[in-house]
Amino acid sequence: MFDRHLLPVIRSLFDAPARGLIARGITADQVSLAGFGLGLVAVGALAAGAYGTALALIIANRAADGLDGIIARMTAPTDRGAFLDIAFDFVFYALVPLGFALADPAANALAAAVLIASFVGTGSSFLAFASIAARRGMTAKDYPAKGIYYLGGLTEGTETIALFIAMCLWPSAFPALALAFAALCVLTTITRWHQGWRSFT
Repeated sequence: MFDRHLLPVIRSLFDAPARGLIARGITADQVSLAGFGLGLVAVGALAAGAYGTALALIIANRAADGLDGIIARMTAPTDRGAFLDIAFDFVFYALVPLGFALADPAANALAAAVLIASFVGTGSSFLAFASIAARRGMTAKDYPAKGIYYLGGLTEGTETIALFIAMCLWPSAFPALALAFAALCVLTTITRWHQGWRSFT
């Protein structure tokens, strides 16, 4: 919901760091891989109950996710880069709830499972729409620089990261936060199904 409004701000903030990395020979794919590695470590920190460390690693993962796209656009965007970006994102989003479930299975496992299932709905509807939109040559006006058709919704990247930050700051509230966000994800999935139904005849 807020991604399209924050993208210009992110680009302005990360412009200088991206240029610095390019000058050192760092590629967009390398940043994507490093960011995903940080995300995996974050899951381990969550499982260990080290929520402050996990929060720092989640923020670092998201910073890398912003940097890789900017570096790609400043150099040479590739289909492989677009693929890695979206593939890593969806796995990372599912692993964070898993980390909370591992930290306290009795309290968190059910809510984590519901949240991950809701992520399957938002992710599958997003990718299904993007694949057919690409075949039809459609472009997203709000996200012209994205490597694939980017279908917005009530729960996008910004909202998901805000959720993860809140969970790290108040881990005891994980079940309530997870279930509330899962409900919003269900609404997002339904609206995307509706948009696909109307767009593809």
